[in-house]
Amino acid sequence: MALSILPVVIMAALSLSLGYFYWENALAAVRASLEGYELVNAMVRWLDGIGLGSLRLVLAPALVLFLAIPAIVMATLLFVALFMTPSMLAMVAGRRFPQLERKRGGSFMGSMARSLGSTLLAALALAATVPLWLVPPLILVLPPLIWGWLTYRVMSYDALADHASPEEREQIFRENRGTLLGIGVLSGYLGAAPSVLWASGAMFIAMAPVLVPLAIWIYTLVFAFSSLWFAHYCLSALEQLRKRNSGLAQAANAQDATELIANKPLTGAMALPASRTG
Repeated sequence: MALSILPVVIMAALSLSLGYFYWENALAAVRASLEGYELVNAMVRWLDGIGLGSLRLVLAPALVLFLAIPAIVMATLLFVALFMTPSMLAMVAGRRFPQLERKRGGSFMGSMARSLGSTLLAALALAATVPLWLVPPLILVLPPLIWGWLTYRVMSYDALADHASPEEREQIFRENRGTLLGIGVLSGYLGAAPSVLWASGAMFIAMAPVLVPLAIWIYTLVFAFSSLWFAHYCLSALEQLRKRNSGLAQAANAQDATELIANKPLTGAMALPASRTG
């Protein structure tokens, strides 16, 4: 809980600073873009016709907040992975897997390269799907799916970086890809919950300077929880993998020993008549 304060402070300061300097410019750019869509203009005329024309005033601010949410979520995930995951992973390993050998198949640079590369791909996917966000159900489906994929990519590597060898890590990813992706997607949907709350109406938009830091703290706790989940699952999978490999190795050694013992008398029996003949 104490470690969760640092990402909140960094992200809140960054978000509020960018909002202070670029909020008006962002609103102007969004309004200019919306005016070019006939569908949006038709919706605004429909709101005016039913007496809800005041809602057009919150359309651009709401869209700016929705566009800012993915960047905030991805940055929060990276800060959690950087500041919180190592300590939580050490706690899980020390309490539940104290005998698990550390093969150190990952590195800090490898983690950063995977995290930044996955973040870039996630950002491109989010940018490509922005036009689909105007379809009401999809804005609640597509971003959490992309965040979940990113969570899976970042957290699963970090959970195994210190304990697994590269071969063990790849085998665990290959055998448990569906489950790991499911954990990430569920975490992504949990992280999307506060977004629906503080970006769903004019009152929440007006209270954004207060609610944005609160939402970032909720994101931080969600990703901290997902980091613990990945740590428990991945280290348990690694432990089971090593037990399975050890059992297979012991079985192979036992079979080799049995064959060696079985072949020795046969060799002696074949040599005995030759000796007597001589």
